[in-house]
Amino acid sequence: MVAWPGDIQAVTLFVEDLAKAKSFYREVFELPVHYEDENSAVFRFGVTMINLLAVASAPELVAPAPVAAPDHGVRAQFTLGVTDVDQVCRRLAERGVALLNGPVDRAWGLRTASFRDPGGHIWEIAAPSAPGGAGA
Repeated sequence: MVAWPGDIQAVTLFVEDLAKAKSFYREVFELPVHYEDENSAVFRFGVTMINLLAVASAPELVAPAPVAAPDHGVRAQFTLGVTDVDQVCRRLAERGVALLNGPVDRAWGLRTASFRDPGGHIWEIAAPSAPGGAGA
């Protein structure tokens, strides 16, 4: 019997500017392009593939559902585990990435920070909080 649900194999993110998004993912996440064609670029995050798809090609995948504009609000957040949130935030700043929030110690025991990619998708980095918080 096949396990249900299985692993998340891929997440497709719709982007208005494929070249800009592809450059962002290569530079910020320091990942090579796993696959690309004229409408998409795929990056591997461990076993999960993130497929950046030109918004003009999105209706083919989701019709009859409409493709929302990126300025209609946040509907998802992707969280990446890291060892040191503050160190990764410094690396993001060196790459010109503006944080939406953080680093901040959350009540549920994680230190987090969030930023937005060129397509408007929210990425969070997270690590266990130090006992007593980061300032302790």
